[in-house]
Amino acid sequence: MKALVVRGRGETPAVEEVRLPAPGPGELRVRIRAAGICHSDLAMVDGTLAPAYPLVLGHEATGVVAEAGPGTTIAVGTPVVLNWAPACRECWHCRHGEPWLCAANPNPSTPRGETAAGEPLQVTLGLGALAEEVVVPQRAAVPVPAGLPPEQAAVLGCAVLTGVGAVRNTARVAPGESVAVIGLGGVGLAVLTAARRAGASPILAVDVVEAKRDLALAAGATDFLRSDDTLGKQIRARTDGRGVDHAFECVGRSVTIRAAWRATRRGGAVTVVGMGARDDMLSLSALDIFHSARTLRSSVYGSTDPDREVPELAAALAAGDLDLGPLVSGTVPLSEAPAALSRLARGEGARWVVTFPD
Repeated sequence: MKALVVRGRGETPAVEEVRLPAPGPGELRVRIRAAGICHSDLAMVDGTLAPAYPLVLGHEATGVVAEAGPGTTIAVGTPVVLNWAPACRECWHCRHGEPWLCAANPNPSTPRGETAAGEPLQVTLGLGALAEEVVVPQRAAVPVPAGLPPEQAAVLGCAVLTGVGAVRNTARVAPGESVAVIGLGGVGLAVLTAARRAGASPILAVDVVEAKRDLALAAGATDFLRSDDTLGKQIRARTDGRGVDHAFECVGRSVTIRAAWRATRRGGAVTVVGMGARDDMLSLSALDIFHSARTLRSSVYGSTDPDREVPELAAALAAGDLDLGPLVSGTVPLSEAPAALSRLARGEGARWVVTFPD
């Protein structure tokens, strides 16, 4: 089968022939229909997440069960969305209602299969979903209704869960509260969509790229703001001088976390959704922390339980109550995935989705 493989830190990914094992007990072989290209894939390529190589990229996908190993209960032919952080249901965090922090969550890379030359192969976050097929534990596959648009169903498993969950579960945005979203990739656009569904107002979308304006407004923003040194003033001018109730940082950089902090009113909340680098240090004044009374927190995988929330979101998508079209900038075949990854690195578009023939 073919897969998008990166062979070392900073190297250019390429499509290669690879071999995966047959599904063992409790495992499924899933034929991929669509897979999103995420900023976390860039973090695998540049080594930020320190994976092992050679590595099959991808962790955001939908597909159909093609083969079921012994002891599985999901039937062949079932449409599924892949879950890159499946809960074990046994560790302390799972037993205390925090499955998104499960102690059994996969490392950045997991050994599985081999290259065409017989080299041991790694897959991203236990999945390696930018491939024609994957072999995964059953708990990493969530059944969804048939007939969903595959390019939209694919983004349910990462961008949408992360963005919607940040609004709904972590920040718990209430109707009428004001929101700023800094960084308008796939996750940031999902945050905008969720903020609109929550009844937030105003919803201020912030990015350095002017071309994101139309995407932001289509996703639910009431205003688009260019990120520059006047951002705080721009936001306060639209919130009666206070700043927003909620700021969502969807970039993963200390400079944008500080911008989100300054954009938030006294007593407001900053939710960090973007995943940053280990050595990118954030500095805040101790007096500012005390005086502002703001809350600073992160949202890991949207504080979600995918086994429960993926079916809910999939049902809303099937019913036409959830429009994920603005999140998908376009679809490409696997052969064009390296070029789509480069476009993402340049900040072009939101989510590029690789689709596979049925």
